[in-house]
Formats: sequence, C-alpha cells, structure tokens
Amino acid sequence: MTTHVRIQDFDDVGYDPFSAAAETGGESGLGDIYPELARLRRAAPVQALDIRRHFGLAPDITTTEMRKVVVLGYAAASEVLGDAATYSNLVYNQNLGVSFGRSITTMDSPEHPLFRHAFQAGFMKPMLASWGETIVPRMIDRLIDDFADKGRAELVGDFTLHFPFHFIHELMQLPLEDRFAFQKLAFAQVNVFFDRERAYEAIEKLKAYLTDLVHARRDHPVGDDDFVHAIANARVDGERLPDEVVIAFFRQLMNAGGDTSYHGFSTVLTGLLTHPDQLEAVRADRSLVSRAIEEGLRWNCPVPIIQRTPLKPAELAGVEVRPGDRLDVVLAAANRDEQAYNQPDVFDIHRPPGRHLAFGYGAHICLGQHLARMEMGVALNALFDRLPNLRLDTDRSPPVIDGLSLRGPHALHVRFNAQRAA
Repeated sequence: MTTHVRIQDFDDVGYDPFSAAAETGGESGLGDIYPELARLRRAAPVQALDIRRHFGLAPDITTTEMRKVVVLGYAAASEVLGDAATYSNLVYNQNLGVSFGRSITTMDSPEHPLFRHAFQAGFMKPMLASWGETIVPRMIDRLIDDFADKGRAELVGDFTLHFPFHFIHELMQLPLEDRFAFQKLAFAQVNVFFDRERAYEAIEKLKAYLTDLVHARRDHPVGDDDFVHAIANARVDGERLPDEVVIAFFRQLMNAGGDTSYHGFSTVLTGLLTHPDQLEAVRADRSLVSRAIEEGLRWNCPVPIIQRTPLKPAELAGVEVRPGDRLDVVLAAANRDEQAYNQPDVFDIHRPPGRHLAFGYGAHICLGQHLARMEMGVALNALFDRLPNLRLDTDRSPPVIDGLSLRGPHALHVRFNAQRAA
C-alpha cells in the first residue's frame, strides 16, 4: 500500500501564478504582435535584436549577458531547428533547466535522443487511442456538465484552462486534494524568467513532492496503468533512467503537456468562432476538425518563441552568429512568412496542408504533439456535440489573443442552445 505523499502549497496561498506572466512579466495588453513581426521579418529574416525589449516587455533576467539574435523567417527558423549539431538547446540550462532540472529540453546529442526515446514510449499510438477513449472524454464531459444547461459560458475560464491539466492530474493519478496546489506550483516554476523568488519556491516544493512521488510509485504502483510507475522504471540500454531525469520529466509535464493544449485550443476556438462560415463548415463536416486545429496553431501558435545557441560560429541568413548568442526563434513570425504561406495572416482551414512550426521542428519537436492534437480533437467534437448552435456571445467583448511567452485569449464568451437534463 502506497503511503500518500503530501504537497506543500505556496507560503502565500493567495498567490496567483496563472496571471503572473501577464501582470509581472508585462505581457497583458500586448495585443496583435503580427504587423510588427511582419515588418521586422521583411526588413531582415535574422537580425541582432532583443525581441522582448523591442515590444517594451520586462527583460529575461536569466540571459542578460547574452547577445540576442532574433530569427523571424520560416526558412531560417527551419534551418536552426533542423540543425541540432550547430544550434544547441544548452541555452535552456539558464532558465528552463532551473525550472525543470535535467530535462530533455536542455539536452543535446548523444544523451537527448536516448532519453527522448525512453519517454516517447509513453506516448505511443495505442496509449493515445486508449486515453482518447477514456480519460480525455471523461475530463471534458465533466467540465461541460457544469455549464451545458446555462446557454452561455466563458470557455477559457470554464473549460479550456482546465481540461489539459485535469488530464495530466488523472494520468498521474494524483490525489484530488493535491491537484490545485500541483498546478499552481507547475505554473509558477517557469516564472524564473522574471520572478525568481516565487519561481524558486515553486521549484523546490514541486521537486520535493515529485521526488517522493516517484520513489513511492516506482516500487508500489497504484494499479496496472500507473503512468508514473512506468516512466519511473523506463530504461536506456538496460539501465533505469536516473532519478533526476525522471523527476525533471514530471516537473515539465504539466507545462509542456498543459500549456500547449490550453493556449492552442483557446486559439483554435477563437479562429473558428470569429469566422462563422468556417465554424459551420467544421460543425457540419467533422473530417475538417484536424485541419481547423492545424490552421489555428499556425495562425496563432501558443508558444511564439523558442531558444537556441550556436555551438560554433555560423552564418544565418547573412548574419554572423557565434557561441554565447541567444537565438530567439520566433515561431509566430515564421508561421506567417509570405515565403511559406499564401495570405499568411488569414485564418483559413481550407488552405493546402503544410508543415507549420507551432510544435517546433527537428530533433526537439514537441514530445507531446500527438497528445495535444488528440486532446484538442476530442474537445472540439465534444463542444459541437453538446453545445448546439455554439457561437460568439455578441453581448460581450470579442476575444483578444494576447501574449509573447505564451499566446492565447484571456476570455472567450459564447452562447449556445442550452441542454436541459432529462
């Protein structure tokens, strides 16, 4: 019988990490970044520039001494992300490495592919299919139950913010009483970019909790489907993964697995709801669901910027880059490059399929990309099935997609035909 591991909340239990990036980081009210990104990209696809300072935001305090280079063009971004031998993830040791520990995000070859392969086994198609038929629909229906009879909802606060994280809670089989504190700590640990004191408190408390949880579950699973037990006992070349790597995986899971689905799905919904003809097309033909998801992610990708640093001097689109530089690869700008897409600023689910960069590209492409797509597909179908005539609430303010570190709408007010309980 596994002893219940307890989690510690913030000393200031009223602290709200969910709004910290917008408030402390200065990203609230940033609004439409795309016209300025397009102007910069047309001037030069790569240039020496601190993109956060350019937008008037609080600086990233983890890399203040590094020369900043911004990568805006689709071809240049693909080159950087596709060449792991030249462009390294080691830059993340100064920020996400602090937040998560020895995470695969901070690793280069040869250790990165070894550990990534071990974790990838936990996200194979049979597992995704099973989750898509059981845990995910259960989480989604439970949330929709709370407002399906009301005729109106605010879908960010009532729905999209919650279902990806509830899935992770359920997947890890966390006790109900631990889940909210777990989610708060997971959010706050990545605020190391601008709020070290609160981030370090979250890091230490989450690390202590997950260390105890992994050790408890490794030898005493809570059932045959214990995901924590499976990951804790994963092996590379016959050797069990180091504790620090396993614990780092779970420290990152909430952010990597939750944030992309939460912000990404909120944006997909915004695209559809603000284009009623396309909304109706998807509602009538569910084979278009996947196309709507891909176009929404391209149109407003949830993680606009990822970082790399050169391992050796190189030339990128005519700009010299060197070790010690921080390359901000602006996926948001690359995904709207006129050289890659026709009318890139237009939300169009009928555009020809193409490879967008919302999940990254190359060796470090998002480990959970297929999970995120599955979750969003199940969620969109559930909303169509259970909320007839789903549409924007024109009595409320229209949605505004915001942010630079993470991007999505703060609120999404909708109306629908209420479903009364039998």
